[in-house]
Amino acid sequence: MKYDETYEAQDVGDMSGEATGEFNNEGPSEEELQGIVGSALDDAVDFIDNTISPLRATSIDYYQGKPFGNEEDGRSQVISLDVHDTIADILPSIMRIFFSSENVVEFVPFGKEDIKLAEQATDYINRIVLQQDNDGFPIFYNAFKDALLCKNGILKYYWDTTYHAEYYEYSRISDNELAVLEADDEVEVTEVISYPDPAFPKAEAVVETEEQIEEVIPELMQQSMMTPQLHDVKVTRKKEHGCVRVESVPPEEFLIDRDATSMKDAYCIAHRRYLTVSDLVEMGYDYDEVQKFATPYETQLDDNAEYQARNTYSDAGINPVEDDANLKVQYVEAYMKIDMTGDGIAELRRLCCVGDNYEIKKNLKCDQIPFVSFCPDPEPHTFFGLSIADITEDIQKVKSMVMRSMLDSLALSVHPRVAVVEGQANIEDVMNTEVGGIIRQRNAGAVQPFNMPFVGKDCFPMLNYLDEVKENRTGISKASMGLDPDALQSATASAVQATVQGGQQHIELIARIFAETGMKPLFKGIYELLARHQDKERTVRLRNEWIPIDPRVWQTGMDCVVNVGLGNGTAQERMQYLGQIASKQEQILQTLGASNPLVEMTQYRNTMAKMVELAGFKDASMFFKEVPEMTPEQRQSMMQKKPDVSEQLIQVQIQEIKANMMKANAKIELETEEMKRRDDLDRDKLDAEIMLKAAEIEAKYGTQVETTVIRALVERDREQMKAQTKLVSDMARVRQWVTMAI
Repeated sequence: MKYDETYEAQDVGDMSGEATGEFNNEGPSEEELQGIVGSALDDAVDFIDNTISPLRATSIDYYQGKPFGNEEDGRSQVISLDVHDTIADILPSIMRIFFSSENVVEFVPFGKEDIKLAEQATDYINRIVLQQDNDGFPIFYNAFKDALLCKNGILKYYWDTTYHAEYYEYSRISDNELAVLEADDEVEVTEVISYPDPAFPKAEAVVETEEQIEEVIPELMQQSMMTPQLHDVKVTRKKEHGCVRVESVPPEEFLIDRDATSMKDAYCIAHRRYLTVSDLVEMGYDYDEVQKFATPYETQLDDNAEYQARNTYSDAGINPVEDDANLKVQYVEAYMKIDMTGDGIAELRRLCCVGDNYEIKKNLKCDQIPFVSFCPDPEPHTFFGLSIADITEDIQKVKSMVMRSMLDSLALSVHPRVAVVEGQANIEDVMNTEVGGIIRQRNAGAVQPFNMPFVGKDCFPMLNYLDEVKENRTGISKASMGLDPDALQSATASAVQATVQGGQQHIELIARIFAETGMKPLFKGIYELLARHQDKERTVRLRNEWIPIDPRVWQTGMDCVVNVGLGNGTAQERMQYLGQIASKQEQILQTLGASNPLVEMTQYRNTMAKMVELAGFKDASMFFKEVPEMTPEQRQSMMQKKPDVSEQLIQVQIQEIKANMMKANAKIELETEEMKRRDDLDRDKLDAEIMLKAAEIEAKYGTQVETTVIRALVERDREQMKAQTKLVSDMARVRQWVTMAI
């Protein structure tokens, strides 16, 4: 089953307008509803095709480097690809921000009892829905690129129910086995061939007269009815599979009314596309009803400027198929707020229309609009903002003009023009630019080069200025990307970091806008779809474990928060902060034990998981196991064994005092050693002075000086000084201990 039958909603599409509210008013009739829907869609198509699409087509032309239309023959026609280069520089950072994180968005539980369900919903949507059931990376890549290039990137999400048929043949099965197959809702029996069991013994009768024949026939008939039957059966087993689908919608296929400022207040939102007759029949529509709307000629999208710019090589206007089943039909899925019951309250309706006149085929009540929009530079109070292409197109055009002038000047200087005396030279020879060609002239000097100076060097300051303007608008530069060696080598580390982070701020803002305005409502919408439509338990592999998932038990209306790492510098800073947090957690766990009131092992594991995530690894379970949840008995036992908090604090203080005393002892010992070393140095210096003075006296007066007596007196004084010093040191140590103890 395709998309149209996936939105299971109560079909209240009775267009007769029977009143169901408290008022006796009637809703619109079938003709009135057709007029309302047709008028709204016509206006939306006119707004998109004639106002928005030409602007986006121009952006696509600039991105692809198409000519401006002002080119001259014989002059340079080079085009600077600033739009392409800027988008190409931003897009990798955006994709890294969203797809390097383990969880892009996380759900917030209402209370402690909902923590596990919130974690389950977060893992299931991030890993299974967006990565396993859908090709998440290319889908988001297309949407983000559309946003950067074409103002808005559109994602559509819906519940898709598909059926897979398997064919089986069974031979020689019994009546009971056949009954089991027929009772299976997923099995359709297509063919049954029955015959008696040949292994069952057959009755034999001896018949001699006609009277015996009449007696034997009833017995044989009864025996035949009692003979077991075997069956050869062919069956078709249909397996139903439902899941959330997410797809990127081409911008030209998305319609919205011109007065809308957001998805919530829009009067009309629609998705128009061209499907084949076969696709519509497979979706449940009648062949004759849709075949009459098929056309082999051009469609509305063929005239769309954006569609033409994007599909350069398509042959617009001609449908190359001749098979009626493959002819295309315009199919519009519109979401409008219409008062169908006449109670004065407009309700959201899903209206499926076919053909250029938007003939309504389905009118269903629905609960949500299945679209989200990404815009890099949203304008307040309007739906369509500015794209990166919008703010760089003028720079690309001016740079192209400057580069063309510079190349034209270079060409004239390399291949100068010639001055010819009229009638004195062969003009055909002069016009021939063949290398080594001969120019015939009647007089010497009739042909002379007309040199033009190269003035292209004067264009470089202008080009640098334009690059600065682009950098200021987008934040993208070589320095911010770490590619400018001059800027990175001529500055301090803090200046380099400031330069890089300053450029990353623009990208971080775009990522934050995408996350808050696009990712967050997308995850909420997927959450509601799962809770509403997934009616079976599904076993999936999460965190290296097979876990049963049943969204029916999830809390309705659960909020979600954006959880993305923004920018290189921010990631490095977060890694440093997490390292400090992990160090404190380890200290507390070592000091107070695993049952302390401050840090649990689960919290420590979360810190390690975040560090692994910031390092670029999505699955933290590769490095750290999940902490098993304790049973109530284990928790009670731990609570009984848990020491008193005051005692723990006293032990911490004692350990701190011991550590401080050890530090003080080491300091005093160091000071003592320093004093001893200084004393020894002074003694050696004094001995040298005594010997020097004794030598001077002996030389001057010829008298022998007794140095041993002098040394004894000095040594006595030194011992007294050392004793006093030791006393002072011991007193200082005691005072230090008392102070720390207090």
